[in-house]
Amino acid sequence: MKKNIALFLSGQALSLFGSAVVQYAILWHVTLKTGSGAMMTVFTIVGFLPMFLTAPFGGVWADRFNRKHLINIADGSIAAASLIVALVLIMGFDSMGLLLFCAAVRSFGQGVQMPAVGAFIPQIVPAEHLMRVNGLQSSIQSFAMLTAPAISGVLMSVAPLETLFFLDVFTAAVGISILFFFVKVPPADVPAAAGKRVAEEVAPAHGQPPPGDPNAPFAVAQTGVERKRSKYFHDMKEGLRYTREHRYIRLLLSLSAIFMFFASPAMFLTPLQVARNFGDDVWRLAAIEIAFSIGMMAGGILIGLWGGFKTHAFTLSLACVLFGLETIGLGVTGVFPIYIGIMAVMGVTMPLYNAPAMGLLQSTVDPAFMGRVFSVMTMLNSALMPLGMLLFGPAADRVSIDLLLVGTGAVMALLGIPFAVSKALRRTGRG
Repeated sequence: MKKNIALFLSGQALSLFGSAVVQYAILWHVTLKTGSGAMMTVFTIVGFLPMFLTAPFGGVWADRFNRKHLINIADGSIAAASLIVALVLIMGFDSMGLLLFCAAVRSFGQGVQMPAVGAFIPQIVPAEHLMRVNGLQSSIQSFAMLTAPAISGVLMSVAPLETLFFLDVFTAAVGISILFFFVKVPPADVPAAAGKRVAEEVAPAHGQPPPGDPNAPFAVAQTGVERKRSKYFHDMKEGLRYTREHRYIRLLLSLSAIFMFFASPAMFLTPLQVARNFGDDVWRLAAIEIAFSIGMMAGGILIGLWGGFKTHAFTLSLACVLFGLETIGLGVTGVFPIYIGIMAVMGVTMPLYNAPAMGLLQSTVDPAFMGRVFSVMTMLNSALMPLGMLLFGPAADRVSIDLLLVGTGAVMALLGIPFAVSKALRRTGRG
């Protein structure tokens, strides 16, 4: 079991590393070339809107089909987009439109990949270890994110942009191979009742589906093109109904959506803030990303060893308060070394929020609806950050980013109160 989990996490981290190198290159290229909050907003929307549109289908597919294959198909699509952009750059075409295209395709792929990954982990991880594995996943991914900005900064200084896109293609190919050939789903992890329930909901007029592949425990045999078309929207509605009927899920997703909206300046405007306040050197942009990644790696180890408070809602509350205060700190400090230190502490805080939120859902949601619930989370995350940037991005060209960070940080700190006082979250979210 441990080897299986380690292979999955390492393969995903390697693929993430290549994607992160390209993501930083695009972000810094736009930041340094335009220096515009409005342009940052455009790229944020292009990078998240396709994910919002794709996630509902991704959730249904994650509950119907082989999740391993879905993850690999999404990863492969993103790598194919990187390859196309690299070849076009070699031919001498370099435009913002090309980078917008790449950002959009990557977003489409993530809309399929994220619900599938969230639903796949409980298939290979026992429920009692979900919190620690989520923390470990955060640490491994943070290590990849730690090295990505440094590699991206070096390559941007000594090599053409297409080199970074070729690196993304290579790492994706290795990650896909690891998942396809080496990661196995134990047959014992197939919940028969959940599979039966999905079969009855998706194909009530066609009896029980044939026995499934152990690597696709929730896949349902499809027997007609018309059913395939009509049942997607039925399954989406069922997923939304399941979410509405469980108060703790509604509360968690709603509070997370508010958090993401007000976190958008801290997540997307800090490179522009650094360029304006401290200088537009690439090493400064790399430094803040490296500091954040070091913090996330440490935070993942912390939550993996500690496991958080017994009541997950209290861990979420603490994370909101800390992240809000740290965001305020970014807005008031004028000393770059202190700024880097705050970014590192923010990195520590993020796993304290992500791990219990993921663990709460993975340990309580019916496996038959797991993919669709995670697709709702993906939709909210992909919608609220662009909506936040629609407000805060243009505002950054009119008012100080420092002021925006102070205001949004205060809201996020206060968001810790409803997490702590909610009886539904306290009652359900117990580790």
